[in-house]
Amino acid sequence: MSKKRGLSLEEKREQILQIFYDSKDFYLLKELEKLGPKRGVISQSVKDVVQSLVDDDLVLKDKIGTSVYFWSLPSSASNRLKNTYKKLESDVGSSTKRLKELTEQRDNLKRGREESDERVYALDELKTVEAEHKQLKEQLSCYADNDPATLEALKKAIEVAHSAANRWTDNIFTLQHWCSTTFPQAKEQLVHLYREAGIDEDFEYLQ
Repeated sequence: MSKKRGLSLEEKREQILQIFYDSKDFYLLKELEKLGPKRGVISQSVKDVVQSLVDDDLVLKDKIGTSVYFWSLPSSASNRLKNTYKKLESDVGSSTKRLKELTEQRDNLKRGREESDERVYALDELKTVEAEHKQLKEQLSCYADNDPATLEALKKAIEVAHSAANRWTDNIFTLQHWCSTTFPQAKEQLVHLYREAGIDEDFEYLQ
């Protein structure tokens, strides 16, 4: 003997809605959970089914005190469906109008772009010019080092580096003088430290 098929979600929704329509009354969730099985909807699934109807505005709910009541009237559902239909109808109208505008825009853009020998020739010419332009840019990049602006920037950078090097040289000489004056007995050790740091008799300002 084959097992009886359970109701689909849509069938459960219809059965729960029918409870409201038949009685035109208000219900607590626990009352609906008792009535659901009589309509083929197991009590454990009544809560989810009712919530789906609330989400779709087919069932209304309101909290009175500490209790939450649910209700739905055929006239209210009918009005909501009519409003939904009108909105969808309006959306379809707007979409149809927009489609017409886009179609006209596409057709206008196509004008003058029909395939012809002249158009094919013009496109080939464009590709040739673009290839030449790319090649010239690549050749130009090879001479970037000789660009006057680049040379001028390099010259300024050298001047800044030169000035900074002499400034640090001056700082080193000042430090050497201070060390010699402060620690005269450690002259040999200081000379050894200077040489290790690359500072010898040839150390001088840049010209």
